[in-house]
Amino acid sequence: MLDVTTTAWLVTCGVVLALFAIDLGYAVARPHAVGFREAALASTFYIAIAVAFGIVFGTIAGWEFGGEYFAGYILEKSLSVDNLFVFVVIMTTFAVPQEHQQKVLLIGIFAALLLRVVFIMLGATLLETFSIMFLLFGLLLIFTAIQLFRHREEDPSVEDNVVVSVARKHLPVTDEYHEGKLTTRIDGKRFFTPLFLVLLAIGSVDILFALDSIPAIFGITDEVFIVFAANAFALLGLRALFFLVTGLLDRLVYLSTGLAIVLAFIGLKLGLHWGHLQNDAVPEISTTFSLAVIGVVLTITTIASLIKSKRDPSVKAHAGSLRGHPPKDSSEG
Repeated sequence: MLDVTTTAWLVTCGVVLALFAIDLGYAVARPHAVGFREAALASTFYIAIAVAFGIVFGTIAGWEFGGEYFAGYILEKSLSVDNLFVFVVIMTTFAVPQEHQQKVLLIGIFAALLLRVVFIMLGATLLETFSIMFLLFGLLLIFTAIQLFRHREEDPSVEDNVVVSVARKHLPVTDEYHEGKLTTRIDGKRFFTPLFLVLLAIGSVDILFALDSIPAIFGITDEVFIVFAANAFALLGLRALFFLVTGLLDRLVYLSTGLAIVLAFIGLKLGLHWGHLQNDAVPEISTTFSLAVIGVVLTITTIASLIKSKRDPSVKAHAGSLRGHPPKDSSEG
């Protein structure tokens, strides 16, 4: 079992919060359209920070735990890319001006981190108290994988978002963005701006992603510190990664398929772990093998996607959806 001191927790949380604060402060103080060079430098910086943390952590705690961190980080980073797909859908649906996109992203990412902390603590408590939760989490991931694969050619619909629908129905909302404000006054009356709806949509999506990603990483490790660190460092670079790969996202045509395979594999791993707790004869899947499978699947997915999009530029990637949407009536329009 990993023994993490209070000092280690404080230092890790302090570093994460400081980096978030700097990133958010920069985005708010200097709203602008992020260019490729800036996005590439920032992405490289955050990946380097995550790798450096993993090396230091592995050196101190041992490479069994270090391997769990890197496997968890790669898994969460991959799921975060799918998260970016949904962010793109939301940004496009609401026509968010480029100069406000990075602020929206950072607030959404920070909300995602807070939500995942809550789900991490809840998940750890449930797993420690009820071993059957390993099996239930595994079944949840397998169900999610099946749904994601079935609807891999679709995008989630913002119109189906209950939170946004309720807000539109009961709150006064302007048609225009007012300098990146969430609310504004018109003729003495307080109105919400479309940016408020965007944040509601992203926040509700964050909850759904947390429900998938937390059980998934608990399939890699049951150490709460590693689960938190992998999630935090995977989320840290999302703002820059969004602007870096926005154009590339359309070309990752098999990403949803690859993620569905990874989620199903982790679901199987959790199920076997539960079985092993009941009977030592049931085999378990090692962290090293898990890391290899995740790496191979994602590598093949990326290469195959780029080859497919090069051969057929008209093919566009989709985020994938956990529920189907009825086809549009071809007579409409």
